[in-house]
Amino acid sequence: MNLSHRVGSRFQTARIDGSSSGKTSFAVNSGKMSPGSIPVRRAAVFLVAISISCFLLYRAADSLSFSPRIFNFSAYLDNEEPTLENVLRKAATRERTVILTTLNAAWAAPGSVIDLFFESFRIGEGTSKLLDHLVIVALDAKAYSRCLELHKHCFSLVTEGVDFSREAYFMTRSYLKMMWRRIDLLRSVLEMGYNFVFTDADVMWFRNPFPRFYRYADFQIACDHYLGRSYDLHNRPNGGFNFVRSNNRTILFYKYWYASRLRFPRYHDQDVLNVVKTEPFVFRIGLKMRFLNTVYFGGLCEPSRDMNLVRTMHANCCYGMESKLHDLRIMLQDWKDFMSLPLHLKQSSGFSWKVPQNCSLDSLRGYDDFLDDDDESDPPGESQD
Repeated sequence: MNLSHRVGSRFQTARIDGSSSGKTSFAVNSGKMSPGSIPVRRAAVFLVAISISCFLLYRAADSLSFSPRIFNFSAYLDNEEPTLENVLRKAATRERTVILTTLNAAWAAPGSVIDLFFESFRIGEGTSKLLDHLVIVALDAKAYSRCLELHKHCFSLVTEGVDFSREAYFMTRSYLKMMWRRIDLLRSVLEMGYNFVFTDADVMWFRNPFPRFYRYADFQIACDHYLGRSYDLHNRPNGGFNFVRSNNRTILFYKYWYASRLRFPRYHDQDVLNVVKTEPFVFRIGLKMRFLNTVYFGGLCEPSRDMNLVRTMHANCCYGMESKLHDLRIMLQDWKDFMSLPLHLKQSSGFSWKVPQNCSLDSLRGYDDFLDDDDESDPPGESQD
């Protein structure tokens, strides 16, 4: 069968007639049109219209020297707030160790604690390079914005329904929530496989602390009062400075520590640590705990006795921002004065700290007077975590 004859018999072609009047007309033979040809013709008309529109737009853009903007998806992603994992990865050493601190708006204001913290790294011996591994965890929007001005490794940790921007006075509800939020954050860092040095921002870094850490300890922590033996569980630890290695033992320990807040309402993390450090669970998991000597890791509770040996100094045992800033500034000046001495005078002069002045352990003894009963209705870290 001749296929061309069959096609010709069923579909009639359009022809263009030129009449004597000069007008052009479209004429279709009298054969019936297949219903399937209607969508084809509509599609063809649509494509022609699109082509004409694109051509006109191209000409218009060309005449205006217009270059259409292309959406850069990579740039969009770069403007997104980074995840904790990404920040940790960029800041970590080859051994997957980071230095962590937390920051709220009260401590982030210009001239406040964070500026003194950075100054200590700049004037310390061998400490400025450690800033490459520092991650600042901002607890509110103002602190995060200030962090971005000062530093390259910032993470925004916002807790819904909780305002951490104001100064959190010792043992108030806001203070307790902030402390327990910190413990939960550190647990997650360990679960990601990162070792960390956690430091409060009111800890001044005068020398590299890593050479003074114990090599085989899982969890080692600074002290308010050191009794002379690093393994003595009667030492009084301070949660503002510690070095923790990521392993199954420390992850279990931090989970247990955080869960224990429910057993001790209105206690902060440090007081709860003083209880759980001697409990059977800690011995069962085999956690190797050591306490750091205040000779190297001092504070206002118990200042380092030898400025030739000191690594860090903490503005602990201090109530109120003004008192803390006052003593921190004196502490930094003491260090500058000491570093300006000739070597032989550093070793023989017996140069010592002029602090504490406004800060003291006595300043904390009356903290219960500052508690607001209405502000303590929930167990610490429970309702908003």
